[in-house]
Amino acid sequence: MADHDEPHDEPNDEPGGEPHDEPHDQPDEDDDELDDELDDDFDLSGVAPAGAFYEAPEGYRSGFASFVGRPNAGKSTLTNALVGQKIVITSSKPQTTRNVVRGIVHRDDAQLILVDTPGLHRPRTLLGERLNDLVRTTWAEVDVVAVCFPANEKIGPGDRFLVTELAKVRRTVRIAVATKTDLVTPEQLAHHLMDIAALGEETKTEWAEIVPVSAVAGDQVDLLADLLVKLLPEGPPLYPDGDLTDAPEEALAADLIREAALEGVRDELPHSIAVVVEEMGLREGRPDDKPLLDIVANLYVERDSQKGIMIGHKGSRLRAVGTAARQQIEALLGTPVYLDLQVKIAKDWQRDPRQLRKLGF
Repeated sequence: MADHDEPHDEPNDEPGGEPHDEPHDQPDEDDDELDDELDDDFDLSGVAPAGAFYEAPEGYRSGFASFVGRPNAGKSTLTNALVGQKIVITSSKPQTTRNVVRGIVHRDDAQLILVDTPGLHRPRTLLGERLNDLVRTTWAEVDVVAVCFPANEKIGPGDRFLVTELAKVRRTVRIAVATKTDLVTPEQLAHHLMDIAALGEETKTEWAEIVPVSAVAGDQVDLLADLLVKLLPEGPPLYPDGDLTDAPEEALAADLIREAALEGVRDELPHSIAVVVEEMGLREGRPDDKPLLDIVANLYVERDSQKGIMIGHKGSRLRAVGTAARQQIEALLGTPVYLDLQVKIAKDWQRDPRQLRKLGF
């Protein structure tokens, strides 16, 4: 569909005009004025039991499990593998996840709600501090915490910091997950599993289970689900059958745009990228069998130089980001998408409490 193949910036103001494709590359006077209408933080206490939807069999279990780990430990990939659909963005860049997103696994004997969190790290900005607070709050609210240790990387100070912090949460059950096992030999994996056990002894952390998995290869993903379910309390389902996430579609779209923007940029730029979906809705006047979803989104960076990087030569990079994001959103929602994507500046937003609040952090 030609009318939604590429991102564009501003609609043509002429009556009946179509949006144009030239990305916006001039500074806006209100670049740092962000939308106040943002989604509320996720709160596990606000989930109402869904037992009214159907009667659960005897022994049915339901509850929350959270994957944690240092940045880029494979948490989001594992969440997507268990849910069976991509609901959480993944990237080779650290600190990809910034929100708590819940994925829902439906089984005959249980409903497992997976809470994907940002990676815990030593914060260098106000944003980093708030992300860490979000992680710690989640730990105290879930039934099980699964700590991810990538098998292709040695256990280091970041892992010790995380497990030491987790040890302060007394009542939550902990398991250890060796991720990315497809990237190592059996001998390397055996050493890695011993290192995980040793870390537990060193930090006085009792692992309920230690399990190796590969989300990419699908190795032992079902076993991990079985182990997590056994650690959940008995109870009715918390979400209707068929729901795969409770994240709003706007939040999912924003995450997919940000994922597309993260690829192929300089190492320092990913942490400066934020995305807000300003408008999202089906275009009026379209035939029922040819729907088109209009999405208006702003991609925020912190400096003029970053804006130039994101737009690219004559808008080439912004168009590539928009095309990749649109294809992912269409695959997720099952509807053709017209994406209106702009790049704006929110100066030093990671360190500005007002900007962070308006961006939802």
